[in-house]
Amino acid sequence: MGHLPAERTNLEFPFFDTGVDYVGPIMIADRKGRGCKLTKTYISVFVCLATRAVHLELVSDLTKEAFISALNRFMARRAYTPHFGGLWESAVKSIKYHLRRVLGLTHLTYDEMCTCLTQIEAILNSRPLTPLSIDTSDLTPLTPAHFLIGRSLTFVPYPQITEANVTNLRRFKRIEYIKQHFWKRFSKEYISCLQQKSKWCMQRGELTNGTMVLIKDSHAPPLMWLLGRIVRIIPGTDGIARVADIQTKKGVIRRAFKTICPLPISS
Repeated sequence: MGHLPAERTNLEFPFFDTGVDYVGPIMIADRKGRGCKLTKTYISVFVCLATRAVHLELVSDLTKEAFISALNRFMARRAYTPHFGGLWESAVKSIKYHLRRVLGLTHLTYDEMCTCLTQIEAILNSRPLTPLSIDTSDLTPLTPAHFLIGRSLTFVPYPQITEANVTNLRRFKRIEYIKQHFWKRFSKEYISCLQQKSKWCMQRGELTNGTMVLIKDSHAPPLMWLLGRIVRIIPGTDGIARVADIQTKKGVIRRAFKTICPLPISS
């Protein structure tokens, strides 16, 4: 594998080197209720090349005026960015792929879509990148949010909304359902992506005691990634290890290798 470009490793501050791309069109409603008119909108995706942090802006069209307005809003909140370029990163693809599926035939208003995008932005910026410290008892990961606000992100706790009653939800709860649905899809896809990466660039034997891993958990609420450190590798009768005991905040659990994966940056 070749070396990464300098802008991917040079961290002056978050979004010092930034990639930008568009997602859309996304149809939104001009008002709530029946008889509303649908209009096209787009999502401007800004990605920090070094920290992988994501910033989302809703734009009304693809004109240069709309982009400049989105760029001004971005720079007002994330500071001046001297270097821009095009970028196809997993975060951009995830937004394109999952947002259309979680929205379905739902048409949100402009304000509702802005709220939804802000919550999706938080989910993307919560993904674990590497252990925060070398202390084996510390299960806190470093995330893109640490570069932005100095700590991990949190959401107000909200009961899980099932698909059985989604058609009868009020609009506020429907936005919450979209957030929860996006979280389930994105967290599952993120772990699967890391598993494919680990198969290519490392051997299973490199999952050793003390390795920090991400664990599949279909019941975890948004932003609550289940992490742990391997405390014991259990070999099978053929001598090949397929199961490990993992120390988590809830105690020691046993999981198969197919349900865990190392963090993108292991050290």
